Amino acid sequence: MSTLRWATRPETAADVPAIRAVNLAAFDTPLEADLVEVLRADSSWIPGFSLVAVTPDGAVVGHALLTRCHIDDTPALCLAPVAVLPEHQRTGAGAAAVRAALAAARDRGEHTVTVLGHPEYYRRFGFTRASLHGIKPPMEVPDEAMMALDLDSNRPLPSGLLRYAAPFGI
Repeated sequence: MSTLRWATRPETAADVPAIRAVNLAAFDTPLEADLVEVLRADSSWIPGFSLVAVTPDGAVVGHALLTRCHIDDTPALCLAPVAVLPEHQRTGAGAAAVRAALAAARDRGEHTVTVLGHPEYYRRFGFTRASLHGIKPPMEVPDEAMMALDLDSNRPLPSGLLRYAAPFGI
């Protein structure tokens, strides 16, 4: 598939069913789709940090979500989930949604983003191993899969235990 230039925007109320459909199609179980629904009602939800990638006619094909987490007591963001309809995977839709989410966070003065995912994919956005910064996940995961991104190079990343929002169940 060729890489397209995807339009992105913050989710609207009308996008909620389409975002659920994207997450249901992208993952083997409904866990991520259900997580998005629960996060939407949680205090960790930050308006404007749920971004969608859309086709020229406005159909939602990708989604990236940032919610509040903490590293010890320092506020940070968690990038999860990132999902793309299977027929649009490897076209840049997911990357466009992630870039839009990170730009929104940077524009609002956020400093730290964490992600648990495929290192090969997330390195392209500037993520590095969280352990290099003294950030520890609350569960056993491969060291290279737990990553962090510094959105403000004038401040060092915080170190300590990563605490996810309650809906993550971690």
